Amino acid sequence: MSLLNVQDLSFSYDGMVNVLQDVSLVLEEGTITGLVGPNGSGKSTLIRNLFDLVRLQAGSVRIAGHPHDRPEAKKQALYLASNDYLPEFLTAREYVTMMGRLYDLEVDHREALDLFRRFAMEGRYDHLVEDYSHGMRKKTQLVSALLVRRPLTVVDETLNGVDLEALHLAEQEFRRVRAEGRSVLLCTHDFAVLERLADRTVFLDLGQVVQDAPTAELVERHGSLSAMVFDHLGSGPR
Repeated sequence: MSLLNVQDLSFSYDGMVNVLQDVSLVLEEGTITGLVGPNGSGKSTLIRNLFDLVRLQAGSVRIAGHPHDRPEAKKQALYLASNDYLPEFLTAREYVTMMGRLYDLEVDHREALDLFRRFAMEGRYDHLVEDYSHGMRKKTQLVSALLVRRPLTVVDETLNGVDLEALHLAEQEFRRVRAEGRSVLLCTHDFAVLERLADRTVFLDLGQVVQDAPTAELVERHGSLSAMVFDHLGSGPR
């Protein structure tokens, strides 16, 4: 059974122009999959459909065998958005506690303190989020995901705005997540990160899957993921 199974997903915001057109995607357990594409390609709309943030119009989405709108499916997946919106009236301790409760988990605050130390935020765990910088909020999002540790974590540009040391640490942690048999869908414009991390890369453009293949195979074929994307974007009118 696949961890994530998307079949023939189509979606339109105005009922006329499809933002997604017959998109199919399968993620297995214990994998890191990259999701790339230009702005407007449908990546964020795809993710919103996965998490039932918009009403499914055509096709199907199943998470761990369950329809994506069922509580059983929603317990299996966690979404890290591209923005840094966090409840500013909470401390990080209160925020990660709240995240744990959403998934019926008791957070290990010793582990959280260790992650805060490793992400260069030692001493800030009990400070209000409103006092955090953009980078600290992003790192708090990452820490919460590493603590809650769902079978599927979807990361939508969350790595933007973190420092190089935090990026390196996040890559290490994602590899640990994969080694545990959990999966990550990593949406990013940082092709170098995907070349280091991703087992597979899905290239979405104009709402359609252009490529879906092992990352190493795509790099061998095109020279790099960036070459693959820019060669396609420059191949004709859009």
